[in-house]
Amino acid sequence: MINIMTFIVLDNCIKCKYTDCVEVCPVDCFYEGENMLVINPEECIDCGVCVPECPADAIRPESPELIDWIELNRTYSTKWPVITQKKPALPDANKFNGEPNKKDKYFIDK
Repeated sequence: MINIMTFIVLDNCIKCKYTDCVEVCPVDCFYEGENMLVINPEECIDCGVCVPECPADAIRPESPELIDWIELNRTYSTKWPVITQKKPALPDANKFNGEPNKKDKYFIDK
């Protein structure tokens, strides 16, 4: 059996929500929350085309040290609606891009 890894969305997407990544995803595995996107790890085919498209550099391959983010992506991709088309980024996205530790301060679970 081949173990296919997945990509996940991390902290820096919060309060930015650039959607350049969804436009290139061949399997529509991005889901949209109020202030960030997540990837459904069961649907991601590990193609990586989304990674260079993210202006916030917020997409990474799964790894053991990112288990909390893998679970967050898994959980919210089953609760939030799929997004397949690019939308404008959030207001002030450029201001929040790169701010550390955004999850505890700004994450919205809806």
